[in-house]
Amino acid sequence: MPVFAHDHPFDPSYGYDIPALKAIMPPEGPSDFDAFWRDTWSENESLSLGLELEEINPLRAGWRMYLVRYTTLGGIRVGAWLEVPDDGNVQLGAVCGHGYGGREAPDVPNHHAAILHYCAPGFHLSAHPDIPNECYQHVLHGIDQRETYIIRACVSAIWSSARALHAFLEKEVPLYYFGGSFGGGLGALALPYDDRFKKCVLFVPTFGHQSLRLKLQSVGSGEPVRLYALEHPEVEEVLAYYDAGTAARRITMPNLTAPALFDPAVPPPSQFAVSNPMSRYGHQFIYSAGHHEHAGQAAEDIRLSAWIDEFIWAAADARLS
Repeated sequence: MPVFAHDHPFDPSYGYDIPALKAIMPPEGPSDFDAFWRDTWSENESLSLGLELEEINPLRAGWRMYLVRYTTLGGIRVGAWLEVPDDGNVQLGAVCGHGYGGREAPDVPNHHAAILHYCAPGFHLSAHPDIPNECYQHVLHGIDQRETYIIRACVSAIWSSARALHAFLEKEVPLYYFGGSFGGGLGALALPYDDRFKKCVLFVPTFGHQSLRLKLQSVGSGEPVRLYALEHPEVEEVLAYYDAGTAARRITMPNLTAPALFDPAVPPPSQFAVSNPMSRYGHQFIYSAGHHEHAGQAAEDIRLSAWIDEFIWAAADARLS
């Protein structure tokens, strides 16, 4: 196990070694877990998308870029950047999530696909007067009821992004999902219920094994939830429906997950609770540390990028060559 200098009042490895982390499995969840999320998906699909497009200057030559807006659960308008190869030969789409700091700009595309970088409800292009845009407040918004918890709308935004991509392209193409931290946990919750997505990559995913997560101090979004639950223990019943590990049990698509051994923001046991069940159908890349800068970080990022190219993009790129 790696050892990193830090000034946190707790151990960001939480005393787990690799065998202990790889042994973690998430809870089965409530008996109506699937029914809740399938009903949410159906409710979201019934909404009028209201797709709006505005072409803007691209980040680089060879691409066209659009600002897009569309509707998700609760009538919330989602904003996103959409990048499309300007040769018009699009046979694949990708939806890209973001961390709990939000997203101020799109990532630079590096593969031949229509790539949609959406902002989760409440953040940046998806700012809303009734939704906090700061993670410690956002993660508590509506948390007392499973139907009102903001994470439900954030998961639905992924499904709405899939609809928006297909509506823009005027055809259905296989979709990939990429998300880290906040976006990783949202992806795990969304993907079992939408067969438009065929592959995924989840980095240091959050929301895994909620009952365990509530016992682990952190500096991330889990900390306000942990403190809230100390005074409102009944909230654990709501959180059981928002367990990314429970949802990950249902993911059978080819995937790549990247949990970390040391992470002060998203406790590693929570990350592995998402990654472990998914690894039966994919690949597990273990980071030394997440949400913590260290000397080997750049080298690990390069290695992970190579894994993504091989296991996620290789077949698609070969088809277009």
